[in-house]
Amino acid sequence: MLLSTLTFVLTLTVTTHSYPRNQLREQNATNNFEFVSRQEWGARPPNGITELNLPVPYVIIHHTYEPGACYTKEDCKSAMRSMQNYHQLTHKWQDIGYNFAVGGDGAVYEGRGWKAVGAHAYGYNTVSIGIVLIGDWVSKVPPSHQLETVKKLIATGLELGYISSDYSLVGHRQVVSTECPGQALFQEISSWDRFRSDL
Repeated sequence: MLLSTLTFVLTLTVTTHSYPRNQLREQNATNNFEFVSRQEWGARPPNGITELNLPVPYVIIHHTYEPGACYTKEDCKSAMRSMQNYHQLTHKWQDIGYNFAVGGDGAVYEGRGWKAVGAHAYGYNTVSIGIVLIGDWVSKVPPSHQLETVKKLIATGLELGYISSDYSLVGHRQVVSTECPGQALFQEISSWDRFRSDL
């Protein structure tokens, strides 16, 4: 009896604290965006998890460059698997680098989620949520619905207490020497609320 009770408690603990979690499922109706969980896009388990100290003071915007833009669910799921393969298998990172991705289909794709430290901006990973817009946004701006979904995702992070109320929004190039998130996208986000130009 004691052994079966202990097994049940351990199972419940692992299930409650396991990764990944559907952390946005309850927010879909409120924020009106589609959320695609790790399970739904076919993610492999992470090789390890480091928990973020929440709420974070930064939101860092990226673009993938490669893979290119995706506009259907299947193409975006494929892009997520491609990124995870590159990050986890080639770079030997614990998992896909980003906390979330937003596709040209207007959906949010779960990466490491709200609670895990990402691998997207060296020196800032432990104090930020990394959001990548799937596509090459050097010379053109992402579709308006993709941009709006990013704004809704940030609003959700604020609402749930994962992003600090006085957060700063920055582009990847502001914290690391890189072209990311692409010149066109960088110019776009520089007009958004909470963008910080003096980082």
